[in-house]
Amino acid sequence: MSTSSGTSGTTSKKILIIEDEPDIVRGLSDALGFEGYDVAAAYTGKDGVRLARENPPDCVILDLMLPDGNGYEVCRDIRATARAVPIVILTARSQESDKIRGLEAGADDYVTKPFSVAELLARIRAIFRRLERFADVADIALGDVKIHFHTHVLVRGGESMPLSFYEVELLKLLWERRGEPVSRDEILDKIWGLKAGPTNRTVDNFIAKLRKKVERLPDKPEHILTVYGTGYKLAT
Repeated sequence: MSTSSGTSGTTSKKILIIEDEPDIVRGLSDALGFEGYDVAAAYTGKDGVRLARENPPDCVILDLMLPDGNGYEVCRDIRATARAVPIVILTARSQESDKIRGLEAGADDYVTKPFSVAELLARIRAIFRRLERFADVADIALGDVKIHFHTHVLVRGGESMPLSFYEVELLKLLWERRGEPVSRDEILDKIWGLKAGPTNRTVDNFIAKLRKKVERLPDKPEHILTVYGTGYKLAT
């Protein structure tokens, strides 16, 4: 385990890196420290889970390939006690199924190795911008579903299920613009801090996940609607 602290003074947000490659840890720690983040690093999944519980971070960067197990298990363990912390996974795997498995384990986003440090920093900045912008958004109701933004919980008929960071942020954006189409490009920019690309299915993957939780019939949505050729809109 190692820690570092930036000198720019721009933020005191804590970021936990769980990664077994020293060069990647060193590079990310330096870049994040320069941005002013407080950085902790663990080289095994066991140490990463322990650190996340002992000193809860504001964001986790998690490698899927670890010496003592896979990152999916680590992601589930962290998510079990920290519903709201955003988790970004690092993976050398390019198959769509592996990325989806990571999202289903509780991750919020993924970056494929080799990755651009600048892109990862942009995503992290977008995470914290969203948290500040929508800090006071009230809980909402969609049909028979109640969504509690602050606790990242969705409730239907007395049963509750967790929502990931990006699921909540996506719902907040759609709620802010309810009744209006929101393009995929705008969602990518405002939520993930990314530019659109022809192979980027991030928005569609998260919409599919949300529909399974929000809609009575996910294949016949009543609230999260597709606007063909544009993106999506929220019907209340």
